[in-house]
Amino acid sequence: MKQDLQLYNTISRKKELFKPLNAPHVGMYVCGPTVYSDVHLGNCRTFISFDLIFRYLKYSGYKVRYVRNITDAGHLEGDRDEGDDKFAKRAKLEQLEPMEIVQKYTLGFHDVMRVFNTLPPSIEPTATGHIIEQIEMIKTIIDNGYAYEVDGTIYFDVEKYSQKYNYTILTNRNLEDMLANTRELGGQDDKHGRLDFALWIKAKPETLMQWASPWGMGFPGWHIECSAMSAKYLGQEFDIHGGGMDLAATHHTNEIAQSEACNHHQPAKYWMHTNMLTVNGTRMSKSAGNGFLPGELFTGNHPLLRKGYSPMTVKFFMLQAHYRSTLDFSNDALDASEKGFRRLMNAVSLLPKLTASDNSEVEIDPLRMNCENAMNDDFNSPVVIAELFEAVRIVNTVYDGALKISATELDKLKTLMQDFIFDVFGLKDEDASNTELNEVLDMVIALRKDAKENKDYATSDMIRVGLQNIGIQLKDSKDGTTWSKS
Repeated sequence: MKQDLQLYNTISRKKELFKPLNAPHVGMYVCGPTVYSDVHLGNCRTFISFDLIFRYLKYSGYKVRYVRNITDAGHLEGDRDEGDDKFAKRAKLEQLEPMEIVQKYTLGFHDVMRVFNTLPPSIEPTATGHIIEQIEMIKTIIDNGYAYEVDGTIYFDVEKYSQKYNYTILTNRNLEDMLANTRELGGQDDKHGRLDFALWIKAKPETLMQWASPWGMGFPGWHIECSAMSAKYLGQEFDIHGGGMDLAATHHTNEIAQSEACNHHQPAKYWMHTNMLTVNGTRMSKSAGNGFLPGELFTGNHPLLRKGYSPMTVKFFMLQAHYRSTLDFSNDALDASEKGFRRLMNAVSLLPKLTASDNSEVEIDPLRMNCENAMNDDFNSPVVIAELFEAVRIVNTVYDGALKISATELDKLKTLMQDFIFDVFGLKDEDASNTELNEVLDMVIALRKDAKENKDYATSDMIRVGLQNIGIQLKDSKDGTTWSKS
């Protein structure tokens, strides 16, 4: 059954009822990584957030085409298109061909996304694979009077565009203030206006990545790729466009301008942005020395970390904050998430051991309704997690024999936890896949059982305390002994 969702639209600054253009089909475009270096944790939060949105839309009955691009050309050093191509700089540094750089870091990005158990997008186009589409779009923008050529480079005319359209609709910035605060750039005197940006850049003879165009050899600017590829795969008007909030002021602002200049209307109905990461209250950045790569977070190999945290612990930590809220990393917060995630997985492991009664003292339908209502309210994952811990309480109370649940309600409880923990949130039980650990613990528990049956209580207690000291908690019941991480 298709759900109606309240989404927060960045342009309108309010929540609006989500009515996709071609219900029940949804088109969603998310700006993917620029693959010239390792993916950083801020990227991971964005893609985990939109994976949650993708999963819930599918759960809600929508047929979703999720497009997430790979930027592998034309992304320059500055917002105003000055500087050298980042891929060329990295290729020279590592003494590789530019497409070797692209392949290396694309594979690394995919590896990280698999570790976080995100679903692959429906389509993952690359900038270099869509040069023709970008050139054709630039030609149309020129024909419509919103771009001009200077010695083989094509600039977008922001002043001309602003005479008809609202250039700052996404950020509500004042255009006059932007013009006053934009510095003069050396070597940029050919531009008509300070805010003008490059759609196509003339290549120098030594440029490693360049293509033929009506204006000579060159390469695309950063912004044009997303406008061209979203239109190709989702149409000139689609439902959701997303990315990190750092993209709103320049990249997404220029995307809207290009699409309106080309097609005379905005490309997306809803613009959604994930918020930034902070560390102990300070914005996360490489320059501040507080930025984490995923691998550093998993291993604990970073001066700000007391230890490493598993991928699912990190993902669970991210889901505990709304995607539009600032997310602050600290050891204490990660420790709390680790304990919470273990509680969740321990309850899941107890589900098969629950015994149904003839009557039920609990109803699961209100829990499911609360979870769906929270997700329908702009994907409010923190509220869903609170409801899931109510499900955890029910599981533990039924297991302890203090609460009765019928077979029908037990099936509903199992389905609820499968749907939201695994299918919507995309979490997984990391211990359940560790068959060696499970086999060893089964053997140790069997030895303890034999010791108890032989009245060797000293050995039985030694095993229990020894496991407890390494973080394994045993729980005895009439149905046998179970274990969980404490």
